[in-house]
Amino acid sequence: MIYQTPDSYLNAPHKAVALFGMSGLGKTRIASLLRDSGDWFHYSVDYRIGTRYMGEHIADNFKRAAMNVPFLRELLMSDSVSIKSNLTFDNLAPLSTYLGKPGNAERGGIGFDDYVTRQRQHRTAEINSMHDTVHFIQRAEQIYGYPHFMCDTSGSLCEVVDPEDRNDPLLSHICNHVLLVQIRGTEDDAEELVRRFTKAPKPMYYPEEFLRESWGAYLAEKNIDAHKVDPDDFIRYGFRRLLTHRLPRYDAIAKNWGISVTAEQIAQVQTAKDFDHLIAGAIAER
Repeated sequence: MIYQTPDSYLNAPHKAVALFGMSGLGKTRIASLLRDSGDWFHYSVDYRIGTRYMGEHIADNFKRAAMNVPFLRELLMSDSVSIKSNLTFDNLAPLSTYLGKPGNAERGGIGFDDYVTRQRQHRTAEINSMHDTVHFIQRAEQIYGYPHFMCDTSGSLCEVVDPEDRNDPLLSHICNHVLLVQIRGTEDDAEELVRRFTKAPKPMYYPEEFLRESWGAYLAEKNIDAHKVDPDDFIRYGFRRLLTHRLPRYDAIAKNWGISVTAEQIAQVQTAKDFDHLIAGAIAER
């Protein structure tokens, strides 16, 4: 860890922290709070994925849909209109929509092979975006003059690293520059995430082996053909399995590479000073 003691963190002239954990536990809220304090640069990995590395894929997906509408097709072919995503820190819908959901096309699904291709694109984009963290630490200070840096990671960080490998190329690189901080939820938090997701299922990233196993298990349990799958039903099924799969991986990252705070503690943070004291306390407890 780049901060070995509470004082080394509190007294650091240039603090650098990366929050990780399941989506929905407060990473982006804290990052936005720190950004609004005026001293912290907010680097969103999801935003970087959706703009720098998958922006063209997302825009092309919009264009494919537009080409099916004669009026829009004519305008596109004559370069009379441009189509792009309006992805922001707070609106990642263009990225989620592109990732899609496998299943029945009449219910908004895409073919499983296409789904796997897009998942692979996301994996590459996430790894690249995490590596870009170091570049943005330098940009934040040298160009914009921010003294402190917050990396708001994707919920799927744990899927593109091996937390038990002390030589993991991504984690060993990142930990030289930021303090990894897990936001850890309770069983109640997990159930709330499932409840929210069940109400409004959205596309997710799955490691390919886990995805293929989950897809096969779902088809067998439901005794259904792939092209008849309700996309939302599969995504709900996959999310419960994914939640169980990810939790020990998050814990291992915190144990081997960083520190951990609870979602309840994070919810109580209202100022940058609150955040600093929380992190210092977690370092002391490690």
